[in-house]
Amino acid sequence: MKKLTILCALLWTTFSLSAQDTATVKKVQYPKGFNEQLNLVYTNVNGWEGKLDLYFPPTTGAASPLVINIHGGGWNKGTKESQGGFSPFFKKGYAVANIEYRLTGVATAPAAIEDTRCALIYLISNAKKLNIDVSKIVIMGASAGGHLALMGGLMENDHLFDGNCRGIENIKVAAIIDKYGITDVWDWGYGKLKTSKSASSWLGAKANDKDFAKSVSPLYQVKKSSPPVFIVHGDADPTVPYEQSVALKAKLDEIGVKSEFITVKGGLHGKFSAEDNAMVNEKIMEFLKGLGL
Repeated sequence: MKKLTILCALLWTTFSLSAQDTATVKKVQYPKGFNEQLNLVYTNVNGWEGKLDLYFPPTTGAASPLVINIHGGGWNKGTKESQGGFSPFFKKGYAVANIEYRLTGVATAPAAIEDTRCALIYLISNAKKLNIDVSKIVIMGASAGGHLALMGGLMENDHLFDGNCRGIENIKVAAIIDKYGITDVWDWGYGKLKTSKSASSWLGAKANDKDFAKSVSPLYQVKKSSPPVFIVHGDADPTVPYEQSVALKAKLDEIGVKSEFITVKGGLHGKFSAEDNAMVNEKIMEFLKGLGL
């Protein structure tokens, strides 16, 4: 009995350590001279505080370009603290705003879009205080974060989802970086290709409303004034169909919006080789350089 108790204790300890390891968060590393402001509250909705972490370069007088990063997780999980890999932007003198948003368990669609828009509006509204160049704002995300980056940037001055953060016009980002994001929510939930319960869960009470699903889908927000879009997607993605990005690229080309689409051969859902990740980062920075960013 004593041995059994010891064995159980050891198993529990191992499980606990594994759980802690899974939740381990690596602190964002930034160059000497950079500073951070963590957990800045950008919005408050019914007692829920939307927070972002801001990393910014030394103040030299000139305002800094900014990349807004949005985590993925099917709109139902994930944290801003899980994010990293900002070195290419830090090296180019970018400030980075890493945001959180309401997940499905807190509020269903369009809450995550509302929060993304609020974060963007907050950063634009406080640009002078934060030393941000509003003409050089890039919005970026992966998976569900890619969807939110697209929605945040493509909505421009359409205030449909800005009810919690009214007050400014001329909402414009310089570029959108979409990493294997969902572009058609209805198709992801009910289409002929790979589908996901995350889509219907996020739609919530509107799960059977196709028109609403279109209103929260980037594919239907593209217009001539849309900002340039960089897309990357693995053609073996088992989670978000590669075809979702193909459809977005086709729409951007049809409307005449500047874009670049990088296919990672054999790439899974965010699981690229070190070589492919390096290639993607290089292509992103080249794309932004070509835009004067």
